[in-house]
Amino acid sequence: MPRAPFYIIELSPWPLIISISTLFFMLGLIDLLHSSNLFLMLTRLALIIACLVQWWRDIIREATIIGKHTFQVQQGLRIGITLFIIREICFFLSFFWAYFHRRLAPSPELGCIWPPIGLYSIDPISIPLLNTAILLGSGFTVTLRHHNIILKKRSTAIISLLITILLGTYFTSMQIIEYMSARFTIADRAYGSIFFVATGFHGLHVIIGTLFLFIALVRIIKSHFSPIHHFGFDAAAWYWHFVDVVWICLYICIYWWGA
Repeated sequence: MPRAPFYIIELSPWPLIISISTLFFMLGLIDLLHSSNLFLMLTRLALIIACLVQWWRDIIREATIIGKHTFQVQQGLRIGITLFIIREICFFLSFFWAYFHRRLAPSPELGCIWPPIGLYSIDPISIPLLNTAILLGSGFTVTLRHHNIILKKRSTAIISLLITILLGTYFTSMQIIEYMSARFTIADRAYGSIFFVATGFHGLHVIIGTLFLFIALVRIIKSHFSPIHHFGFDAAAWYWHFVDVVWICLYICIYWWGA
């Protein structure tokens, strides 16, 4: 019998487990804001990462050992990751909507000025500018890695992807330092709430994107990708470019214009 271009996905427990883990993670985040208990949030984040690794393991087996990721299946996966990124764009649009609402028409409670009176914003020429350069550089290296896969330059592709992962990790560490040195908190009126929620969720996306790229690095070391079959990396690269674009918008609107 000819091989079917599509297949029925087997039942997987990981989406449900990850959803429940994410719920507990958000509860841990709320607890952190009230009691400064970091342990619960970190353990639940570790649980989410562990479940993601198991889920990605099953998908990698489908693509490599079982060989079910045909051309038609890859087209469906591309549509899926595109719709996922569109959903993420709408997610961040809600933050920008709230920001512009406050920035363009500050209320009397904020002193009719932005940032509010008595609040010292972060210097956009310091750590934020460095982080912008880091993400732009990582966008270049991840694109270079894509061309290296097509040209079958495996060792160069590994090096460029490793540099991208290191840049993403460095970005996260610098953002932590920025938060620790900030002279305002999430409780400082609308400015503090919008700033930490918007940049914090972006930081979470950077962490997820870094894990995504790390999985792609492991797969290229194990020779899972070819010049015509490398959707796993394409999805990670698209997600990473989305993270880059969102950060540029955050830097221009919140750090530079908002200061």
